[in-house]
Amino acid sequence: MSSLHSQIPPAIARIAPDGNLTPRQKRRFLIEMSLRRQKPGTGSGHDFMRRRTADIHWPDLREILLGVPWAIVGGVATRAYMPERVTKDMDILVHQEDGSDAIERLKRAGYTVVSKLAVPGFLTRSPEGVDLDVIFGKYHWIKEALAHPEKDPAGYPVLGLPYLIIMKMEANRGRDLGDMTTMLGWAEEETLNKVREIVARYSPEDIGDIESLIFIGQKEREIPPET
Repeated sequence: MSSLHSQIPPAIARIAPDGNLTPRQKRRFLIEMSLRRQKPGTGSGHDFMRRRTADIHWPDLREILLGVPWAIVGGVATRAYMPERVTKDMDILVHQEDGSDAIERLKRAGYTVVSKLAVPGFLTRSPEGVDLDVIFGKYHWIKEALAHPEKDPAGYPVLGLPYLIIMKMEANRGRDLGDMTTMLGWAEEETLNKVREIVARYSPEDIGDIESLIFIGQKEREIPPET
């Protein structure tokens, strides 16, 4: 057994002996761990958790991309559904067929193309030095989602919560799991039903995970009993 393999924790080795969890296995492992440790309360007051702000300034692309369907995704998008948090850059999603047009418009507005992304798309930088990831999407749901974006507190177009959840499930980072439990935990039942409907349509194998994430998020918002 190699030294690397010997470092694989037993709980992970039982699922993937080589330590290489698939994205879905990783998500379910983290969900199960959260469920085992779940306790009421998040430590943040309900007034704070319901706050929706746009205190951090991000580039306004509405005029630059006028006529191109687009929406903010990633960490900046979460401020439409949970308290605003700090993130290092802004991510936007456009349809793959609109990608070249979007990049050309940004270049004419003074943006520079820095590099390709790990996914289809490019890292660009605004004249003020703000990093902007332009993701070229080819999801089954993308035209539907970009045709009906939500708005964040600044009035910018933001990907609707059901589609944002699907993207975060695919990205599957630890930060994404926390974002999903918070956004789902504080969403209204009507919104949750829409999430269930869209996930069942486009990612039916993950509907069980959605219910677990909703449960965890709603448990976190409970007021813990006095001791």
